[in-house]
Amino acid sequence: MVAELELEPLFGGLRRFPDVEADNLQAYDATDRLLLETAVDYLRPETRMAVIGDRYGALTLGALVGNGVGHVRVNQDLYTGRLALQHNAEAAGLQGLFSAHELGKELLAGANLVLMQLPKSLAELEENADAVARYAAPDAVLLAGGRVKHMSLGMNGVLERYFSSVQPQLARRKSRVLVASNPKPVSTDPPYPVVEQLPELGITVCAHGAAFSGARLDIGTRYLLTFLDRMPEVRRMVDLGCGTGILATMFARHQPTAGVVATDQSAAAVASAMATAAANGLGDRVSVIHDDAMSTFDPGSADLVLLNPPFHLGASVHAGAALKMFQAAARVLAPGGELWTVYNSHLQYRPSLERLIGPTVEEGRNPKFTVTRSRRG
Repeated sequence: MVAELELEPLFGGLRRFPDVEADNLQAYDATDRLLLETAVDYLRPETRMAVIGDRYGALTLGALVGNGVGHVRVNQDLYTGRLALQHNAEAAGLQGLFSAHELGKELLAGANLVLMQLPKSLAELEENADAVARYAAPDAVLLAGGRVKHMSLGMNGVLERYFSSVQPQLARRKSRVLVASNPKPVSTDPPYPVVEQLPELGITVCAHGAAFSGARLDIGTRYLLTFLDRMPEVRRMVDLGCGTGILATMFARHQPTAGVVATDQSAAAVASAMATAAANGLGDRVSVIHDDAMSTFDPGSADLVLLNPPFHLGASVHAGAALKMFQAAARVLAPGGELWTVYNSHLQYRPSLERLIGPTVEEGRNPKFTVTRSRRG
């Protein structure tokens, strides 16, 4: 039977800040609670715990408060999640009881209990599962949880490639935990990053599991690339929300004298973009920065920003992420600088671009996407 834990005092104080906050967006969900309650049955005095995919700190701080674990090693892909965990730990008086690591040996060495929020993509799940099987203790148990509506049998299949036993638990509060145990020996090289050739662009693309669109060319990015010849010659361009770095790489080739910066809040995207630039001989031309909406960039420091914004926040359709990026571009663009944006036409972003950036014109439209150019006043 799954134990009931008293987590309300902690969870009630959690915030998403500095990520987008709204009445319909929470800093925790029922899966966080179920993972922590399931973990009770696997805790021993010698347990060494690692957490993967903690969104805003609910799992890490919940393990410290609810499970009584003395120290937690945690990996979070998103820059906003890392800052939120720090802020929430300070508010709860739990600083210094966890350590942040990239996905790999430092995170997982000797860990015998791993809690993980199931990612949306099977590729990200595979990279995570490989890392646990490769680096965690031989007796490690992985508790992987998600909302039932977002889970698939494919997730079980991925875990079964890396663990001898995968047992789905009964669903509770519309969430479910998969218990994966007995890691299989891993003798090959890690499966990520994937390296693929894009013949239509003449470049090599590298992608870690959590990178949006993998090593493929996203159709919005493909359309925006058709406007490269119309874009002004600039001193400094920023690829905001760079993903695997395709826009940054192509722009660096198109304008050899421009300084090119790629930035994303996903650590997997940043690692992918760095690898993509290097694979195309542009590692010294493209700087890649892990950041949240250019928060560490100086005002007025860019002449051009290219943006293919997301329209989801986690599993929720929400315009907040795009609006936050528009606001960031307004701050970072120099007077007269331009923001070129590609977006699904039904999203109707032009009024927001006019209000936040400045005069905005439609440069092109196809059956699915619109490309606009906004000039900073």
